[in-house]
Amino acid sequence: MERQRASAGTSGIHSGGFPPLFSLFPRVIEWDRLGVPEVRFFRVFLWTALSVGCVATSLGQKETREPLTSAQVEEIREAGIYPDQRVSLYTKYINEHAETIKGLTTRGKSGNRAQRLDGELLDLTALMDELGTNLDVYSDRKADIRKALKNLSETAPRWVGIVRTLAGEPGFELSRKEAIESGEELADQAKRLLTEQTDYFNQHKDEAGQERAEPK
Repeated sequence: MERQRASAGTSGIHSGGFPPLFSLFPRVIEWDRLGVPEVRFFRVFLWTALSVGCVATSLGQKETREPLTSAQVEEIREAGIYPDQRVSLYTKYINEHAETIKGLTTRGKSGNRAQRLDGELLDLTALMDELGTNLDVYSDRKADIRKALKNLSETAPRWVGIVRTLAGEPGFELSRKEAIESGEELADQAKRLLTEQTDYFNQHKDEAGQERAEPK
């Protein structure tokens, strides 16, 4: 499962910051909690009136999910200028969802349990993907997040283990699969970035603890 993230160094980006293949299509820019733009391309002409109607009906029936409470969103927003603290908050909230899934694993099978697990797995994946996007941004900025990365690199594999322990069922098989893939990607990313940051700040000791690299 590919995680689409905004990254200054993404290959295949040409003039204007967009891949040439998509330059002909309408673009909508969205912003995540960090203020990072995410560009989504909509190929409107490919949709027939019938398919649009079906999609609209389907979306109307789905519950809009927010994996964080309003208080948690505010905490993350306030920590925006403190990268290490922000990553630690994401790690804390993701861990809470993982623990909820762990608690539901041993409960007897039921429709309500399957629905609850599907929602928790979707929330877990959404938060892990959002954290991954933040890590990319902070890495590009050369923000020192080694402390948070160390904790994350140790914790993320445990989240994957919790989801793997959960036996799949038709009600949440897809969300379980996506959570495992997202967790593995995040664990690999955290481990890689921790190694990269350790090497970088060992060579640039004067930049240790910085929130972003400043022009010299």
